[in-house]
Amino acid sequence: MKNNYCIIMAGGAGCRFWPFSTNEKPKQFLDFFGTGRSLLRMTYERLDGIIPASNVFVVTNKIYKETILEQLPELEENQVLLEPMRRNTAPCIAYAVYRIRKQNPKANIVVLPSDHLITNEKEFQRVITEGLRFVANNDALLTLGMKPTRPETGYGYIQLGKGGDDLRKVKTFTEKPNLEMAKVFLASGEFAWNSGMFLWRADVIIEEFNKHLSEVADKFAEGEEAYGTDREQEFINYIYPQCPNISIDYGIMEKATNVYVMLADFGWSDLGTWGSLHELTDKDENGNAVAKCEAMFYNAKNNMVALPEGELVVIEGLNDYLVARDNGVLLICKKDEEGKIRQYVKDAEEKYGNKYV
Repeated sequence: MKNNYCIIMAGGAGCRFWPFSTNEKPKQFLDFFGTGRSLLRMTYERLDGIIPASNVFVVTNKIYKETILEQLPELEENQVLLEPMRRNTAPCIAYAVYRIRKQNPKANIVVLPSDHLITNEKEFQRVITEGLRFVANNDALLTLGMKPTRPETGYGYIQLGKGGDDLRKVKTFTEKPNLEMAKVFLASGEFAWNSGMFLWRADVIIEEFNKHLSEVADKFAEGEEAYGTDREQEFINYIYPQCPNISIDYGIMEKATNVYVMLADFGWSDLGTWGSLHELTDKDENGNAVAKCEAMFYNAKNNMVALPEGELVVIEGLNDYLVARDNGVLLICKKDEEGKIRQYVKDAEEKYGNKYV
């Protein structure tokens, strides 16, 4: 277990959950289900027994450092890696991998987003343990693919190639499809949802960075002497603005030839939208879901309502709406139009500055 490490990516803005999620406190730091645990805290606790606490690293934007240390008091300050700006997942992962390799060249690494929901944590631990064993013994990049249960248009898909039942070579990665294509994917039995969770050895992923994103690899390789010292942050602050804004999927996974997928089913959701929260939240006989607050519904169906704890909302005559209020903002929009929330956030920022975002 001493060679097992985890990178938790926790720098996202999470604006699709506005107005609950803001620049100051995005969704990974929020408790959506009233459990007293944020999504980040739940992600960390899921690792108990499979990754030593000293081997967990959180990569985040510099403005969230104190929040992370507050929510994860088990971590030392040097386990929180600070990005001076957002540069998508490839530079984020490269930073953490190079830092971990300096500490342990034999490291086996799992990369996890900080804002996913997993309901079967025992099965999650079994899959991660099996995946770490696989990458320890194979020069491979491994991604976790979720067995699809519906024609979901909000997820990317992985086309399965040759292999055993639950471990396959990746044939192709596919972006989020339209509904008709998603139905074809589901019916074919050849596709899995792309979870955005990855496993690999440090030396293997660095080799792939050298092959496919050499402009990123070259920059982080220059910091070999700085990692783990008091010069590290200065070095990162200098090179990060020079890195391209690129995802690990596009930069590495779609180009590498040694990519495998392990199929899993542990009650996963990336909790990316209010609609996904509606699906996961208990509903009344008319399909209305409530988060945190109290609610009374009259002639209303299939709504998602979220207000601060201790408040009551009365809804009459609304069907298929999102009603959310927090941080001085009341949002009322059709659930099937929630894709426009990013634009609402942008417009609010242009009109009112950072007051409401």
